[in-house]
Amino acid sequence: MTKHIRSTATLIALSLGVLGLVLVLYAWRLPPFTRSVETTENAYVRGRVTVIAPQLAGHLAEVAVRDFEEVKAGQFLVRIDDRIFEQKARQAEATLASQTAELANSEQSRLSGEARVKAAAAQIDSAETGLKTAQASWDRIQSLRQKGVVTQSSEDESRAALEQARAALAQAHANLEVARQDLAAVVVARQGLEAAVKGAEAALRLARIDLANTRITAPYDGRLGEIGAREGQYVTAGTQLMAIVPKGFWVTANFKETQLAGMKVGQPATLSVDALGGARLTGHIQDFSPATGSEFSVLKADNATGNFTKVTQRLPVRISIDPDQAEAARLAPGMSVEVSIDTDVPGA
Repeated sequence: MTKHIRSTATLIALSLGVLGLVLVLYAWRLPPFTRSVETTENAYVRGRVTVIAPQLAGHLAEVAVRDFEEVKAGQFLVRIDDRIFEQKARQAEATLASQTAELANSEQSRLSGEARVKAAAAQIDSAETGLKTAQASWDRIQSLRQKGVVTQSSEDESRAALEQARAALAQAHANLEVARQDLAAVVVARQGLEAAVKGAEAALRLARIDLANTRITAPYDGRLGEIGAREGQYVTAGTQLMAIVPKGFWVTANFKETQLAGMKVGQPATLSVDALGGARLTGHIQDFSPATGSEFSVLKADNATGNFTKVTQRLPVRISIDPDQAEAARLAPGMSVEVSIDTDVPGA
């Protein structure tokens, strides 16, 4: 009897040991209880959330939208008081008109300078002709003087006329050089005026851009978040006025690196969204992050110092949401998701 009781106790102990071992293997998903479905609760709906901010500083004159409103691309959202910017644009227009007038005046000066150069060149031709005439007269007087035909006074007059003709030619050459230098100065000044006109045109374009930037419009179709802008509020460049969320969401699931062995792009995924009452959606693996989340953190751990304890890292996996799912219209960025992926299913 005692021997029988001992055998029964031993059998029960062995059974309990085997059961405990089975439970441990099952809890840790060790063989023979390994499974191909990988699951994580570290997953969230993501979208292109764009913060709307002004490029200028000023007081808000008008806010034309409300919280959570649907908007279209190009729809007017907010207007900054544009009176100062409008006057700056007009001032830039007046400056451009002034610079353009000076450039036109420079063109007239250039034409006048070219005319003076031509006139100076004609004076040289005239002076050369007068010098030839005076030289010929002087040669005749010299020949007649040797024969005693002309008087001393005639010879003196001829010499003076020759010297005067030479001086006139030299003056004509000097006048031509002065005219050329004046024309060169006009040409150089014109380059500066052309640069001034281009600068005035650029200033006008900038003023018009600033004026246009006082009206802030939606960059694309989407839905607005909470409106932080108020009429009369003073804002500066970069002030967050509101956010716009376009359609087109995806899920980012942060799987442990020990779960990634069988995952491939194109594998189907099952998505359970808490906000939808457990409703299940389907999707597919679209891409894998090029690095783990720790590599993108601001403060990175330096594992080369001190004692080391291995910490399992997580890699973000982007999952696209399959189209034509009615519940997908209720998704919003930031919602929590539970993701399951069967790694036995082949990828794309």
